[in-house]
Amino acid sequence: MEQSLQEIRFDEYGLLRHPEDWSPELASELARQEAIPHLTDLHWAFIDSLRDYYGKYQVPPPAGLICHDLKLNEWCCHDLFHNCLNAWRIAGLPDPGEEAKAYMSAE
Repeated sequence: MEQSLQEIRFDEYGLLRHPEDWSPELASELARQEAIPHLTDLHWAFIDSLRDYYGKYQVPPPAGLICHDLKLNEWCCHDLFHNCLNAWRIAGLPDPGEEAKAYMSAE
């Protein structure tokens, strides 16, 4: 990791204050903090799709859309990350807003 975890700034929800600080190594460390010991190829496919969608549209996608695109069940985000806010955090994306955080954190 280029920066140590202590040097990287997070907000009160654990989201990166500066999304440009994100790296795959940071994602792996954040996943471990969420009791996800290893990011599998499915985790990375979801993270990549999430980052691509956000990069294109600047809004969070419906989680079911990514699951559908990956040919997984509609609850794949919860299956992989425990909730969608964890996926968002691990993907290193910026604060999506209060309403989005509310539905993303639902288990």
